[in-house]
Amino acid sequence: MSALLHQVYLSTPLFILVFIGYGVMRWAHWPKVMSDSLSRFVFSLALPAMLFHLMSDFSKLPPVDARLLIAFFGGCLIIFILGRLLAWKVFKLDGVSQSVFALGGIFSNNSMLGLPLAKMMLGDAALPSVALVLVFNSLILWTLVTVSVELAKHGSFSFRGFFSTVKSVLKNPIVFGILTGTAWGLTGWKLPLLIDNTVSMISGAAAPMALLSLGMGLAEYGIGGNWGQSISVCLLKLVGHPLVAWGIARLIGLPTMETQAIVLLASIATGVNVYLMARQFKTMEGVMATSLLLSTVVAAVTTPLCVMLSG
Repeated sequence: MSALLHQVYLSTPLFILVFIGYGVMRWAHWPKVMSDSLSRFVFSLALPAMLFHLMSDFSKLPPVDARLLIAFFGGCLIIFILGRLLAWKVFKLDGVSQSVFALGGIFSNNSMLGLPLAKMMLGDAALPSVALVLVFNSLILWTLVTVSVELAKHGSFSFRGFFSTVKSVLKNPIVFGILTGTAWGLTGWKLPLLIDNTVSMISGAAAPMALLSLGMGLAEYGIGGNWGQSISVCLLKLVGHPLVAWGIARLIGLPTMETQAIVLLASIATGVNVYLMARQFKTMEGVMATSLLLSTVVAAVTTPLCVMLSG
């Protein structure tokens, strides 16, 4: 119990920042343009700068067991299949809705919430593991759901859609920051002091600004839709995904640091991209909006619990 309370204590300030961001939008009625601008700063500059700065000193980073990708994305595949079956057999949803429902159970808010939580709860030693997952996260999961939706709608897979997904992932600022930072780190060169100090200051703003931005974004979504479906998505995301990822990690003998990192990422609340996809396909919008809010609140307790148990 003391270990759990310690993990909750470490993560509480982070969730307080999310709540503050939510409050200034919902009750202080800040204009939406402030939320959009902060989100753009965080996603396009602050988080990429933090990851570039981290990976640019590649030689000093602890080695990462790449098998963590098997554990994390293997867990994603199992939960995605389970989610589709649940949506089909229990909720009688069509193929497109099944895909969006299942995506809600595996797509975490890892950029805005996972990175700050990993830094606070596991330390800088865990960030290379987190960065490795982030490089492949959007590509693999977007490809998975794209294939699923296209098969449901047309019964066939389009390579054009796949290459479009690859292109959008490579243009992602966070992935760009990781790749360019790693490339610089492999040269063995030190960043010039002037650049290093500048990037370091921007990096320092990344975590708190990301959490405030997340809270401000959550204020845009209302509660609605089918509560049974929303709760099921949350159970898949906050319980099923970390449990399966931990099981695979144990099965393949993954080291403790990598295991804790992927369990933490798997236990993070459902990401906002799932809601955006629901809007794009005009299905499950209310369910996904409710899942976003509900999973973010519940994760304040379940994520520290998962990290403690996995350690």
